[in-house]
Amino acid sequence: MKTTGNTIFISGGSAGIGLAMAKKLSAAGNTIIINGRNEERLQKALATLENTVAIQGDLSVEADRIHIAKELKTNYPEVNIIINNAGAAFGYLLSETTNAHEKAVIEMNTNYFSVIHFTELMLPHLLEKSEAAVANVSSIAVFGSHKFLPTYGATKAALHSYTVALRETYEEHKNLQVYEIYPPLVNTEFSAEIGGANGIPPSEVADEFFIALEKNQFDVPVGDTKQFFQKVEA
Repeated sequence: MKTTGNTIFISGGSAGIGLAMAKKLSAAGNTIIINGRNEERLQKALATLENTVAIQGDLSVEADRIHIAKELKTNYPEVNIIINNAGAAFGYLLSETTNAHEKAVIEMNTNYFSVIHFTELMLPHLLEKSEAAVANVSSIAVFGSHKFLPTYGATKAALHSYTVALRETYEEHKNLQVYEIYPPLVNTEFSAEIGGANGIPPSEVADEFFIALEKNQFDVPVGDTKQFFQKVEA
């Protein structure tokens, strides 16, 4: 996959991993479109980026997904890569809550159902491009749950399963590549309540993804996640 001259949409692009990816990819000569729910945060992010515009909206809301997909295809028809990065996670103990199901619904909607729908909306457009990609940001949680994130891991495991199926479905379409990025704990505001300060910098995730694009490496383990891939290869 080429690493320059692309037009790239990044959900959750105003902070954390998404912002780090925007910085890395814009510096490499790509046009970036970041998305987020908060307009103020989007504008703050834009001030740190080159070759970047923003589309405000909440991809966990169906009407917003439809609107954003339409705006991309109408106003930014060159878009050829979408990075599904926006996510939701709740840190808690099952023994200390009575609404785990409500938290799980929010996580599953944001991390799984919304990704499927938005990708579905964009696929016909991407398939028309000579070179295109879908990149889904999953997690080290794909490989096992944690008691402080009791329902989050299931949503990322579901996303992983969908990503594999998407890749296999379009493997004969050589113009469409499907990537999955597996970050470990990352030091972002998103992960602050679960000890994110002990995690890797988000720039490390962006760097690994950039290398994967250069190599056409569709599974992108980062940091501690690499140990799981090493076991499989062994």
